[in-house]
Amino acid sequence: MKVLMLSGSPKPNGNTAAALNEVGRQLQKEGIEYEIVNIGGQPVRDCIGCGQCSEKGCIFTDDGVNEFIAKAEAADGFVFGTPVYYAHPSGRILSFLDRAFYSGGRAFRFKPGACVAVARRGGNSAAFDCLNKYFGISQMPVAGSTYWNMVHGCVPGEAALDEEGMQTMRNLARNLAWMMKCFEAGKNAGISLPETETGSRTNFIR
Repeated sequence: MKVLMLSGSPKPNGNTAAALNEVGRQLQKEGIEYEIVNIGGQPVRDCIGCGQCSEKGCIFTDDGVNEFIAKAEAADGFVFGTPVYYAHPSGRILSFLDRAFYSGGRAFRFKPGACVAVARRGGNSAAFDCLNKYFGISQMPVAGSTYWNMVHGCVPGEAALDEEGMQTMRNLARNLAWMMKCFEAGKNAGISLPETETGSRTNFIR
């Protein structure tokens, strides 16, 4: 089994990476593989609602969205990590996930997910809440921890000094691994995925 992670930080070795790597180290102890995809510092297009999505994903191919969707197809769980800017996730991770879920939502359904927010001091809970909404609309069970999934740190290296934050990351990994193993056991026992309804979409004109 494998967990696919996404870092919305432009710093590959910053505090967001430290938090995700702490999750990853614990996942490995639980027998789960992991991979971290870094969005990096290059611009990421917003979704423009063009309706040109295909089986390959988004029509725009000048960033890593479609590659991430392909990796997501083979993944069994997800963790999205973001630095906190003005009490919200980084703009690049929101643009990235908007397009990934809109054009490749099938890759995420019924797989557990979690998000991690990293801030100097405040705004974590608002950013955490924002990213969790991707799971709720995509039929994804959410893995929790012993505190909200947040770590504090300003300059690179400070996240490791947040003992409770790192503990929260390790417990998140344990819970995510447990959920994935339970789902795998259910699948092996012949329990099928729920047949959810998708036909009705109500549009209100005012």
